[in-house]
Amino acid sequence: MLDWVTNIISSFGYAGIALLMLLENIFPPIPSELIMPLAGFTVNQGKLNMQLVILAGTLGSVLGALPWYYLGKLVGEERLRKWINKYGKWLALSGKDIDRSKRWLDKYGKAVVFFGRLVPGIRTFISVPAGLDKMPLIPFLLYSFAGSLIWTAILTYAGFLLGENFQLVEKYIKPISIIVFATIVIYLIITFVRRKNRK
Repeated sequence: MLDWVTNIISSFGYAGIALLMLLENIFPPIPSELIMPLAGFTVNQGKLNMQLVILAGTLGSVLGALPWYYLGKLVGEERLRKWINKYGKWLALSGKDIDRSKRWLDKYGKAVVFFGRLVPGIRTFISVPAGLDKMPLIPFLLYSFAGSLIWTAILTYAGFLLGENFQLVEKYIKPISIIVFATIVIYLIITFVRRKNRK
């Protein structure tokens, strides 16, 4: 993975960074925690400009969020509700959860998109409920851009400071991602068990 990312950045520069960040948002196994610190290390070597690296990473990240946004928008609430009513019990979901998420997004929609872009493991999929809730495209893009800008700037600057040890960024952020995923899984299991006991 590291060699491939390195080759893309070496060959295509800023366009390669944007492309990698776009792909990272569509295919989460490609980690931004590796892409942007490596780009920061490249800045450290004097091969690229810090501001342009951050801009390229941010633009790629926002473009990568659009397919998920439109997926939520095109699938629509009705079809998603039918699917959840049929298969949602395996994920501890019900139609009530859709209503709850809609109320949550109505109240905190913009903040949800902004902060979601800063959370490893969630940042890729936060676009789906935004699209599902028919959040207007311009605010979605603005808040996605703002959150992505902060995320890419932190990772790039960390890679710049660490130099040849840029891979330590991924090492320290990975446990955070695992904790986030574990918390979600535990919540789903507890919710499922509680519902089953009620029945």
